[in-house]
Amino acid sequence: MTEPLSAAAHVIQLALTPIFLLTAVGSLLNVFATRLGRISDRIQALKKEGRANSLEMRRLRLRSKILDIAVSLTAAAGAMTCCSAITLFLGTLRDSGHASLLFFFFGGGLLCAVAGLACFVGEITIAGRALRDENDTG
Repeated sequence: MTEPLSAAAHVIQLALTPIFLLTAVGSLLNVFATRLGRISDRIQALKKEGRANSLEMRRLRLRSKILDIAVSLTAAAGAMTCCSAITLFLGTLRDSGHASLLFFFFGGGLLCAVAGLACFVGEITIAGRALRDENDTG
């Protein structure tokens, strides 16, 4: 009787790793959404003030596109992380090995998270460059 309970407890322990990753993914999505909001606010302020030059608008547009990609990749990471946790549970319930499926979901989730972070670094780099350019000319 303790064998199934022990196996279930072990699966729950294993499922905590994807859940911690899911927490980090949620935090990243919050940061990305905040940055997208700031870009949108900046575009609207420039248009309202009539100071929208083409270079700055192109940079803001590029930053928003990169953040769109980062959000999509990070959301995919979250979905794949959830799928890996589900695979752990279903694999135990059916008492079968789903190692390759688990590897695909969790590994894919990690790769998407890393790609989303890489896009975020690109966006931050563009924002920093724009700030330095503005500071140099101003």
